[in-house]
Amino acid sequence: MVKRLVVGITGASGVIYGIRALELLQGSDVETHLILSPAARITIAQETDWKVSAVEALASVRYDHRDIGAGPASGSFATVGMLIAPCSIKTLSAVAHSYSSDLIARAADVCLKEGRSVVLMVREAPLHKGHLQLMLTAADAGAVIFPPVPVFYGRPASIDDVVGATVGRALARLGIDNDAFFRWKGMQ
Repeated sequence: MVKRLVVGITGASGVIYGIRALELLQGSDVETHLILSPAARITIAQETDWKVSAVEALASVRYDHRDIGAGPASGSFATVGMLIAPCSIKTLSAVAHSYSSDLIARAADVCLKEGRSVVLMVREAPLHKGHLQLMLTAADAGAVIFPPVPVFYGRPASIDDVVGATVGRALARLGIDNDAFFRWKGMQ
Protein backbone atom coordinates (compact mmCIF):
# COMPACT_ATOMS: atom_id res chain seq x y z
CA MET A 1 0.00 0.00 0.00
CA VAL A 2 1.18 3.50 -0.83
CA LYS A 3 1.90 5.73 2.17
CA ARG A 4 -0.20 8.85 1.70
CA LEU A 5 0.06 12.04 3.75
CA VAL A 6 -2.44 14.86 3.45
CA VAL A 7 -0.73 18.24 3.78
CA GLY A 8 -2.84 21.31 4.43
CA ILE A 9 -1.30 24.76 4.21
CA THR A 10 -3.37 27.59 5.64
CA GLY A 11 -2.90 31.35 5.64
CA ALA A 12 -1.20 31.73 9.00
CA SER A 13 2.32 33.09 8.96
CA GLY A 14 4.81 30.29 8.41
CA VAL A 15 3.78 28.78 5.07
CA ILE A 16 7.43 27.77 4.71
CA TYR A 17 6.71 24.90 7.16
CA GLY A 18 4.26 23.29 4.76
CA ILE A 19 6.49 23.98 1.79
CA ARG A 20 9.47 22.41 3.57
CA ALA A 21 7.41 19.32 4.43
CA LEU A 22 6.65 18.86 0.74
CA GLU A 23 10.33 19.37 -0.12
CA LEU A 24 11.48 16.84 2.48
CA LEU A 25 9.04 14.24 1.20
CA GLN A 26 9.95 14.55 -2.46
CA GLY A 27 11.57 11.36 -3.67
CA SER A 28 10.47 9.48 -0.54
CA ASP A 29 8.00 6.61 -0.29
CA VAL A 30 5.32 9.06 0.90
CA GLU A 31 2.73 10.30 -1.57
CA THR A 32 1.74 13.87 -0.66
CA HIS A 33 -1.81 15.17 -1.10
CA LEU A 34 -1.83 18.97 -0.92
CA ILE A 35 -4.66 21.30 -0.04
CA LEU A 36 -3.99 25.06 -0.04
CA SER A 37 -6.43 27.45 1.56
CA PRO A 38 -7.15 30.69 -0.32
CA ALA A 39 -5.30 32.61 2.40
CA ALA A 40 -2.29 30.27 2.02
CA ARG A 41 -2.00 31.29 -1.62
CA ILE A 42 -1.78 34.93 -0.58
CA THR A 43 0.64 34.22 2.27
CA ILE A 44 2.96 32.20 0.01
CA ALA A 45 3.37 35.29 -2.19
CA GLN A 46 3.74 37.58 0.83
CA GLU A 47 6.27 35.54 2.84
CA THR A 48 8.32 33.63 0.25
CA ASP A 49 9.81 33.80 -3.22
CA TRP A 50 7.82 30.69 -4.17
CA LYS A 51 5.13 30.76 -6.84
CA VAL A 52 1.95 28.93 -5.85
CA SER A 53 2.28 26.74 -8.94
CA ALA A 54 5.79 25.70 -7.85
CA VAL A 55 4.52 24.78 -4.38
CA GLU A 56 1.72 22.75 -5.93
CA ALA A 57 4.26 21.00 -8.18
CA LEU A 58 6.06 19.68 -5.06
CA ALA A 59 3.01 17.56 -4.19
CA SER A 60 2.09 14.21 -5.67
CA VAL A 61 -1.58 15.26 -5.87
CA ARG A 62 -3.30 18.63 -5.44
CA TYR A 63 -6.89 19.46 -4.53
CA ASP A 64 -9.07 22.53 -4.61
CA HIS A 65 -10.00 23.52 -1.05
CA ARG A 66 -13.70 23.48 -2.03
CA ASP A 67 -13.63 19.91 -3.37
CA ILE A 68 -15.32 18.07 -0.51
CA GLY A 69 -15.78 15.09 -2.84
CA ALA A 70 -12.01 14.57 -3.13
CA GLY A 71 -10.32 11.41 -1.84
CA PRO A 72 -9.16 12.88 1.52
CA ALA A 73 -12.81 13.68 2.34
CA SER A 74 -13.54 9.96 2.78
CA GLY A 75 -12.46 7.51 5.45
CA SER A 76 -11.96 4.85 2.79
CA PHE A 77 -9.08 6.95 1.38
CA ALA A 78 -6.25 5.43 3.41
CA THR A 79 -3.58 7.81 4.71
CA VAL A 80 -0.93 7.85 7.42
CA GLY A 81 -2.59 11.05 8.60
CA MET A 82 -2.49 14.76 8.02
CA LEU A 83 -0.14 17.65 8.64
CA ILE A 84 -1.52 21.18 8.71
CA ALA A 85 1.48 23.47 8.47
CA PRO A 86 0.95 26.18 9.38
CA CYS A 87 -2.43 25.83 11.05
CA SER A 88 -4.33 29.09 11.40
CA ILE A 89 -6.57 29.68 14.39
CA LYS A 90 -9.52 29.62 11.96
CA THR A 91 -8.54 26.11 10.83
CA LEU A 92 -7.83 25.03 14.42
CA SER A 93 -11.36 26.15 15.30
CA ALA A 94 -12.84 24.20 12.39
CA VAL A 95 -10.91 21.04 13.35
CA ALA A 96 -11.77 21.40 17.05
CA HIS A 97 -15.47 21.73 16.28
CA SER A 98 -15.68 19.24 13.38
CA TYR A 99 -16.81 22.12 11.17
CA SER A 100 -15.99 20.76 7.73
CA SER A 101 -16.49 23.95 5.75
CA ASP A 102 -13.63 23.14 3.36
CA LEU A 103 -11.47 20.19 2.35
CA ILE A 104 -8.72 20.96 4.87
CA ALA A 105 -11.12 20.78 7.82
CA ARG A 106 -13.00 17.81 6.31
CA ALA A 107 -9.80 15.82 5.69
CA ALA A 108 -8.67 16.49 9.27
CA ASP A 109 -12.06 15.43 10.62
CA VAL A 110 -11.92 12.22 8.55
CA CYS A 111 -8.43 11.41 9.85
CA LEU A 112 -9.57 11.95 13.44
CA LYS A 113 -12.70 9.81 13.05
CA GLU A 114 -10.60 7.05 11.49
CA GLY A 115 -8.04 7.20 14.33
CA ARG A 116 -5.29 8.61 12.13
CA SER A 117 -2.78 11.21 13.25
CA VAL A 118 -3.49 14.88 12.64
CA VAL A 119 -0.59 17.19 13.46
CA LEU A 120 -1.53 20.85 13.77
CA MET A 121 1.38 23.28 13.56
CA VAL A 122 -0.64 26.06 15.17
CA ARG A 123 0.94 29.41 14.38
CA GLU A 124 -0.15 32.25 16.64
CA ALA A 125 1.39 34.19 19.50
CA PRO A 126 0.53 35.28 22.03
CA LEU A 127 -2.30 32.88 22.74
CA HIS A 128 -5.43 33.93 24.58
CA LYS A 129 -7.70 31.62 26.54
CA GLY A 130 -9.96 30.99 23.55
CA HIS A 131 -6.99 29.75 21.49
CA LEU A 132 -5.91 27.49 24.32
CA GLN A 133 -9.43 26.10 24.70
CA LEU A 134 -9.54 25.36 20.96
CA MET A 135 -6.24 23.49 21.25
CA LEU A 136 -7.54 21.47 24.17
CA THR A 137 -10.75 20.64 22.29
CA ALA A 138 -8.77 19.55 19.22
CA ALA A 139 -6.40 17.49 21.39
CA ASP A 140 -9.37 15.85 23.11
CA ALA A 141 -10.59 14.82 19.64
CA GLY A 142 -7.20 13.23 18.96
CA ALA A 143 -5.23 15.97 17.19
CA VAL A 144 -1.59 16.58 18.05
CA ILE A 145 -0.95 20.23 18.85
CA PHE A 146 2.53 20.92 17.48
CA PRO A 147 3.33 24.65 17.46
CA PRO A 148 6.47 25.28 15.39
CA VAL A 149 8.67 25.90 18.42
CA PRO A 150 12.36 25.53 17.55
CA VAL A 151 14.79 23.42 19.51
CA PHE A 152 18.36 24.56 19.87
CA TYR A 153 20.25 21.51 21.16
CA GLY A 154 21.10 20.68 17.53
CA ARG A 155 22.74 24.11 17.25
CA PRO A 156 20.94 25.38 14.15
CA ALA A 157 23.07 27.80 12.15
CA SER A 158 20.29 29.35 10.06
CA ILE A 159 16.57 29.90 9.82
CA ASP A 160 16.59 27.14 7.20
CA ASP A 161 18.03 24.77 9.81
CA VAL A 162 15.33 25.76 12.31
CA VAL A 163 12.52 25.29 9.78
CA GLY A 164 13.88 21.94 8.56
CA ALA A 165 14.35 20.57 12.08
CA THR A 166 10.89 21.70 13.17
CA VAL A 167 9.23 20.10 10.15
CA GLY A 168 11.36 16.98 10.53
CA ARG A 169 10.13 16.58 14.10
CA ALA A 170 6.51 17.03 12.99
CA LEU A 171 6.92 14.39 10.27
CA ALA A 172 8.53 12.04 12.79
CA ARG A 173 5.46 12.53 15.01
CA LEU A 174 3.42 11.24 12.06
CA GLY A 175 5.64 8.15 11.89
CA ILE A 176 7.57 9.37 8.85
CA ASP A 177 11.24 8.71 9.38
CA ASN A 178 13.59 11.47 8.20
CA ASP A 179 16.99 12.98 8.86
CA ALA A 180 15.93 16.64 8.93
CA PHE A 181 16.43 17.09 12.66
CA PHE A 182 19.03 16.41 15.31
CA ARG A 183 18.10 13.56 17.63
CA TRP A 184 18.97 14.06 21.27
CA LYS A 185 21.78 11.79 22.39
CA GLY A 186 22.09 12.99 25.95
CA MET A 187 24.36 15.60 27.46
CA GLN A 188 27.71 15.87 25.69
